[in-house]
Amino acid sequence: MTDPLRLFWFLPTSGDGRYLGTRRGHRPADFGAMREIAMAADRLGFEGVLLPTGSHCEDAWMMGAAIAPWTTRLKFLLALRPGVQTPAQWARETATLDRITGGRLLLNIVAGANPKELAGDGIFLDHTARYEQTDEFLTIWRHHFTEPSVDFEGRYLSCRNGRLFQQPVQRPHPPLWFGGSSDIAIDIAARHVDTYLTWGEPLEQAADKIHRVREAAARHGRAMRFGLRVHLIVRETDAEAWAVADRLIAHLSDDTIAEAQRRFREESDSVGQRRMAALHGGRRDALEIAPNLWAGIGLVRPGAGTALVGSGETVAARLREYQALGIGTVIASGYPHLEEAYNVAELLFPALGLNADAAEPTSREFTAAPRRMAAE
Repeated sequence: MTDPLRLFWFLPTSGDGRYLGTRRGHRPADFGAMREIAMAADRLGFEGVLLPTGSHCEDAWMMGAAIAPWTTRLKFLLALRPGVQTPAQWARETATLDRITGGRLLLNIVAGANPKELAGDGIFLDHTARYEQTDEFLTIWRHHFTEPSVDFEGRYLSCRNGRLFQQPVQRPHPPLWFGGSSDIAIDIAARHVDTYLTWGEPLEQAADKIHRVREAAARHGRAMRFGLRVHLIVRETDAEAWAVADRLIAHLSDDTIAEAQRRFREESDSVGQRRMAALHGGRRDALEIAPNLWAGIGLVRPGAGTALVGSGETVAARLREYQALGIGTVIASGYPHLEEAYNVAELLFPALGLNADAAEPTSREFTAAPRRMAAE
């Protein structure tokens, strides 16, 4: 029997709204708004939330640590960029936050991005070098949780007598997630991480990528779990959902699309970003690139640029097709994120056989104030 899909939600820490590519109806990513979305996701039965990284985002780790006490079950998949801190420092922060949250921390390793943005963080490595550094980083970072002391001398990173005195709740360490479409990214995922993430590509492309990752993991004597990062537009009927998709880009000008596509093309060295851009070619007249898979979000949004669109039953059928490829977790989002979390839970969860009822907090301490979470 196939295990049910695990559903995660997304915290839009760079801002939110009902329309793409415009300030119309923009919602700032303030703490109250992010907390409200996370508390809703917790109550509705989502397993966790993803917090991204980037110069336009609130810091994922500080935001996650601040929000976690307001939730009871929710897991926090936090972006970790290897180049901005040492492996030892990240290991200490990981262990501390995992203990504070009672073992609800997950880590999304982010090696790629816009080189111009990375330069602002003092990272001047090219694409290949960043991934080579990530390989060294993960080797040192993981050894802090499994070895009494760490000595490592690499091309990019070194460590002498590194020690971690406080251990996390999850052993040997919180699970690692990772996404990347280049050959070097897939090889690093195969050697180090627990779950490989792919963006919402057509089934044939997703199947090919999953096959490549499985083969790479097997060469290293490992098995891999898989997740899908995609947007969802779910309504009671397919027609209603497609109307919402059209409204999402209703105030998006051709100039805005052209400028966004130029930035993606000229400023990003991400293989995954190129694959996303190729799905629509910057055109808004052929955005349904596969049954119910809509590429309109990728006209202006970097990263995950596709959405599954339809009724709860339709989107559930499409997700089961990805599940048949090996996808076990879906990390979803929708604009605006608070309202769409409810739509997904009320309309999609039942079609997937998931519990769509609002869950009562299990802790009596959880009322209007944060509950105590430190492992005691």
